[in-house]
Amino acid sequence: MSRELRDDERELADGMISRARASMAEVEDWSQENLDRLAQAIGWHAGNERTFTRLAQQGVDESGIGDRDGRPGKRFKIHMVLRDALRQKSTGIVEVDEERGLVKYAKPAGVIASLIPMTNPALTPPVTGIYSAKARNAVIFSPHPRTVQTTMQMTSVMRAACRTAGAPEDLFQCMANPSIPLTQYLMEAADLTLATGGKLMVQAAYSSGKPAYGVGAGNSSIVIDETAEIEIAAANTRMSKTSDFGSGCSADGNIIIQRSIYDRMVQALIDEGGYLCNGEEKVALEKAMWDGKGNRTFPTIACRPQQTAAVAGFSIPEDRKFLMVENQGQIGPQHRFSKEKLTTLMALYHFDTFDDALCIVKAIYEAGGKGHSCGIYSNNDDHIDALARVAPVSRMMVRQPQSKANAGAWTNGMPMTSSLGCGIWGGNITNENITLKHMMNYTWVSRPIPEDRPPEEELFGEFYGQEVA
Repeated sequence: MSRELRDDERELADGMISRARASMAEVEDWSQENLDRLAQAIGWHAGNERTFTRLAQQGVDESGIGDRDGRPGKRFKIHMVLRDALRQKSTGIVEVDEERGLVKYAKPAGVIASLIPMTNPALTPPVTGIYSAKARNAVIFSPHPRTVQTTMQMTSVMRAACRTAGAPEDLFQCMANPSIPLTQYLMEAADLTLATGGKLMVQAAYSSGKPAYGVGAGNSSIVIDETAEIEIAAANTRMSKTSDFGSGCSADGNIIIQRSIYDRMVQALIDEGGYLCNGEEKVALEKAMWDGKGNRTFPTIACRPQQTAAVAGFSIPEDRKFLMVENQGQIGPQHRFSKEKLTTLMALYHFDTFDDALCIVKAIYEAGGKGHSCGIYSNNDDHIDALARVAPVSRMMVRQPQSKANAGAWTNGMPMTSSLGCGIWGGNITNENITLKHMMNYTWVSRPIPEDRPPEEELFGEFYGQEVA
C-alpha cells in the first residue's frame, strides 16, 4: 500500500505550485512575439546537438534501457515541435469564423503537472515545455524514479533558456525526490496533468480530480499486402522496430503479411537484420520476457536482441538487429506475443484475403493496444480505406515507419508530440496527438448572424407530418 504524504512533501509541492503561479503572472501579458522567442530559446537550449546528446545518453545510462547510440537522434523531435508551435497563435484571438460570427481567444491552462517516463527523460520535458511556455503555462515535472537526474538536468537547461529570454525560470520546476504520494498530491494541486507513461500512472492521473491527458498502451500492428514494395516495407519495419531498441509504444509489434508474399517478406526482414526464432526459442523467449503474472521482465525491455536471447538461454549472431516469432492463429490475452512487446521483437502473421487481414487486426487489438496505432504497406486504396474503417486506433500510417511517423515527422502532417492520445478505446479523453492546443483554455465570443433556421420539412425529411403514437 502507498504511504501517506509527509508534511515536508506537502510543503514542498505547495511551494512549487506557488512559485509556478507567480511565474505565470509575470508572463500573463506577454506578446505573441515574446512567447515565440521564449519557445525558440527553450528549443535551442534543449535541442542543440551537444546538450541533447549528453542528456539523452545519460537517460539510457541512468535507466539501463534504450539505445545509447540512437537516442540522441530524438532531438529532431524538439525541432519539429518548435516548427509546429511557431506556426500557431497562443494568445489573444487565435481563430475567427466570420460566417458563424465566432471569435476564439486563447488563455493559459494553468500549472501543469507533467509525469515523465523513464523511456524519454530528456525528450518529454522540452516537448511539453515548448508548448506549455508558448501557452503561458508553468510546468512541474515529476520524473520517473529511475531517471531523476536526467530530467532534473534537462529542467535546469530549460530554466537557463527562460533566463536567456527574460522569462522567470520557475516556469519549469522538477521534483528531486519523487514519490507516489507526492506525485498524487501534485496532480491534485495542479490545474492539468500530462501523464506520459504506464497504465498505473495514467489511471492515477485520471483519478486525481483534475483534468488530465493520458496515453494508452501501444501494440502497433502493420498490414503488408501483395501490392507493397517489399524492400521498402522491410527497411521501414526494421527502422521502426529497432528505434531506441523498441522502447516506444509505436514500435512495430505485429506484422500481418499476405500469404502470397509471406516468404519473400520474411526473407526481406532477415536481410534487414531479423532473426527468425524456431519453436523452442519462441517458448524460451516467452518464459524470459513475461513473469508468472504476465508482466514484462525488466532485463528484456528495450534492449538489443542478443540480450533478450541470452536471458532466454540461447544465442544469436551479433549482426542481428531484431527477433521474429511466427504467431499465426495465436491471438488473445493468453497468447503473450500478440500483445505489446516493448523490445526488439515482432510477431508474424499471414492472411489470404484482405478480409482475413482485417479479422486478424481486430483480434490483435482486442488482446491489447486498442486506440493507439496501426499501419499499412499497400498501393491499393481500397485496402487502405478498409483498414481505416475497421481498425480501432487513433492513427494509421500509410507506407511509413510507425515509430518515426505516429508522433509527427518532417514528411507527414501529424502534429509533433511525445504524448499520443488513444481515445475512448484506450481510456483517454482524446484521440489526438497532445500539442499546444491541448494546453490552453478558450473563450468563445459569439456575435449575432442572420437566422440560420432550416424549414421543418428539410429537418425532418421523410418523417415530417407522419402520425406519431
